[in-house]
Amino acid sequence: MPVEATGRSAELTVVLPTYNERANVPLIVEALRRALAGVDWEVVFVDDNSPDGTAAAARAIAATDPRVRVIRRVGRRGLAGACIEGMLSSSAPFVAVMDADLQHDETLLPRMLAALRGGDADLAVASRKADGGAIGEGLSRTRAAGSNLANALAQKLLKVSLTDPMSGFFMLRRQVIDELAPRLSSQGFKILLDIVASGEGRLRIVEFPFVFRERQEGESKLDTLVTLDYLGLLVSKFFGDLVSVRFLMFSLVGASGVLVHLVALRGGMLGLGLEFNVAQTFATFVAMTTNFLLNNRLTYRDRRLTGFAMLRGLLTFYAVCSVGVLANVGVANLIYENEPVWWLAGTAGAAMGAVWNYAASSVLTWRKA
Repeated sequence: MPVEATGRSAELTVVLPTYNERANVPLIVEALRRALAGVDWEVVFVDDNSPDGTAAAARAIAATDPRVRVIRRVGRRGLAGACIEGMLSSSAPFVAVMDADLQHDETLLPRMLAALRGGDADLAVASRKADGGAIGEGLSRTRAAGSNLANALAQKLLKVSLTDPMSGFFMLRRQVIDELAPRLSSQGFKILLDIVASGEGRLRIVEFPFVFRERQEGESKLDTLVTLDYLGLLVSKFFGDLVSVRFLMFSLVGASGVLVHLVALRGGMLGLGLEFNVAQTFATFVAMTTNFLLNNRLTYRDRRLTGFAMLRGLLTFYAVCSVGVLANVGVANLIYENEPVWWLAGTAGAAMGAVWNYAASSVLTWRKA
């Protein structure tokens, strides 16, 4: 590949979060080379330790092209976190985020850059919903419907004035991300929504229509659990970041555990013929197990446990939740003795148990590597 480096520092950094995108690496670099002719640019691949060798493929190109950089993240995962890390690694005045799967139209980058250079905008967004844009064949009907619903919720709850707040293709002034980074969540997938909501209406935004392409290589990094992740972000931003997205996800999983507990209790008594106390114990362990599995899959997806570590994590989660029950009952009894209002005491006890379980499991079960 010919190197067209000018010796000048980059004006634009393109951040590409990747996971198992090895086949797309040379294709996207070549596409950027063609689209950004005449621009001093660089591309940063932020790879979540892909097992297919994505980082190695990018480094092979970087060995002959100084415009290519690689950040390999070990022990941490997540699209939003990768985007933030990549943008903060840049010294360029402008940074762009897009997918490495070629579903985004890289030929829009010069127009987006021109809009920001002009000084009338802080953020340029490629929109599938603006006049002239389209989802095309890039999303299935189910995902397209989910995207439409997510857009509507963001616009209504957060008053976000974007036609496509779910877009993952945008460009902004680096000083904006420098200012907002401490307020952004490293979890989840929708970093654009987080940026705009955290900007609290101060950002000057311009939108460009584009047609979402079909993926050429690899598999989508999104799964059905992203919907819950997204709802957690909406709620967190709606309440002004008073609670973290991770705590909201943990609480949501805990609430689902109540239903699991009741179903298991009823099943143990009727289906297995267990006495109530035995069935209650059985249901408690069933609920704790399902809570652990859901939290491991969703709440702590960036620290997901596998193999023997998963078994160890399950045992520590049992221990944490057992202490949480004692904290719940103890606080509830203390409050009820002083103020005999059952719902107040019960709520306070449940809140104490939830906070304990979240804090302790973060340290003991899903501790950072």
